[in-house]
Amino acid sequence: QVQLVESGGGLVQAGGSLRLSCAASGGTFTTYAMGWFRQAPGKDREFVTCINSSGGVTKYVDSVKGRFTISRDNAKNMVYLQMNSLKPEDTAVYYCAAAPRWAGDNRYAYDYWGQGTQVTVVA
Repeated sequence: QVQLVESGGGLVQAGGSLRLSCAASGGTFTTYAMGWFRQAPGKDREFVTCINSSGGVTKYVDSVKGRFTISRDNAKNMVYLQMNSLKPEDTAVYYCAAAPRWAGDNRYAYDYWGQGTQVTVVA
């Protein structure tokens, strides 16, 4: 059983930056692929980015390419999401998720989810 706890959300002006963190515990972190998803009010949860177990492979949704960067520190059981050039449309609750194998953008392949952290971008 893997527990995930996100942090780092907040209120930021458009064009600003935030770094989200996800702390993992309770499992063999180095074997899990990790992902970030987000859910805006009234919308479905959508894929943002993911990273494989070693950190060597990543994938991004087109809308965040060039602005967001996912990374992981397997020694610390941490995953990060660096978000730059934020836009109001990035406003959402951001969720960290873990999958036992490469899952890409398939939210149903992720077995474990955090509680989410709110990101609000104002114009």
